[in-house]
Amino acid sequence: MRKRGLSPFLWLCFMGGLAILSSTMSKNPALPLFIKSLGVSEGALGFIAAASTVVGIVVSLPAGALSDVLGRRRVIILSMLVFASAPFLYLLVREPWHLVLVRVYHGFATAILGPVAMAMVADTFQEGRGERMAWYSSATMIGRFVAPSIGGLLILGNDFRLVYLGCGIAGTLALLSALQLPKTAEVQRERSSLSANWAKMRVELGILFTHRDILLTSAMEAGQYFAFGAVETFLPLYLAGLGWQPRIIGPLFTAQVVVTTLTKPFMGRLSDRVGRKVAIMGGLAVSALAAGAMPWVANWFLMAVLTGLFGLGVATVTSSTSAMVSELSRATAYGASLGMLSSIMDIGHSAGPIVTGILVASIGYTGAFGVVAAVLLVLAAVFQAVVRPPQQARIATREGS
Repeated sequence: MRKRGLSPFLWLCFMGGLAILSSTMSKNPALPLFIKSLGVSEGALGFIAAASTVVGIVVSLPAGALSDVLGRRRVIILSMLVFASAPFLYLLVREPWHLVLVRVYHGFATAILGPVAMAMVADTFQEGRGERMAWYSSATMIGRFVAPSIGGLLILGNDFRLVYLGCGIAGTLALLSALQLPKTAEVQRERSSLSANWAKMRVELGILFTHRDILLTSAMEAGQYFAFGAVETFLPLYLAGLGWQPRIIGPLFTAQVVVTTLTKPFMGRLSDRVGRKVAIMGGLAVSALAAGAMPWVANWFLMAVLTGLFGLGVATVTSSTSAMVSELSRATAYGASLGMLSSIMDIGHSAGPIVTGILVASIGYTGAFGVVAAVLLVLAAVFQAVVRPPQQARIATREGS
């Protein structure tokens, strides 16, 4: 008799939600407060906070490629071991440089998980892939959404032990969930020798680094996260400059996250039906409209509409880019291609606040947000002109090989 229980996809979603709950709770709102409690200046605070993000730029592509060779489950369990162990290391931190090391180690977890989990979804679903990827992403966003509230309740003055114990418990539950994932992919990969798999992967990486459409699709997600980084960093400062209180600024970003989380599966299904290119260009245009209009609005309700629209744009773009990259790549290189997408996305996300800060200092908020909107529109135009639909790109790749 067949054993009943959660499907592998639900275990994957459950695992992803718990893992992102753990990692987000470790940094929001605890991390900056923890860093300040160590006597770190504000100038150095940003460097420590960004330590884990930089890891993603370097690690995501090799992690995805490794999963193509060794199997998704093994690499995911490796990341879960980091999720489960890293939170307890925060309890040992006594000096700022200790925290830098812990953040770098913790950064490996999310850098590995992101592309490899998406590759596992791509392995499993051919039909409705965009919707399934979006459901998984929404599961992780639920973890990201509730983490600050739970983390804030567990901080007692300058005592951060409870919050990091909570992170450790969530990370351990994520590891236990990962152990429920099936071993099918590993069995298939073991049929050929490890050396043969590595040889194939070197060929796939050579194709990947010269695949124009994969690189440009990844650039679209990087552009979307460039705008996301700009908005999440500088919109609060702009609104505070208007005299708005934090208690009315915060709900605007809650609305953005809620819209993105709830609409991602529907936008993924839409991209399955109308095509990835249409969805990506439409999402970039919506985000551009919202970002460009933000400095012209002084009404809270209208600003909530704009942040919600921006969240819809994020959902539309990001629910389509992962699916399109997997469709453009060969099945034997899903991990590497999605790892490249993740690395390029991290570059865009990191560049957003830096570039926008320079623009705000030189041309003000209205001009800076206008430039961000223009970047999104230019990217959409380039994408329309240059990138082929996945079906045409796959045919051209086969003919050229």
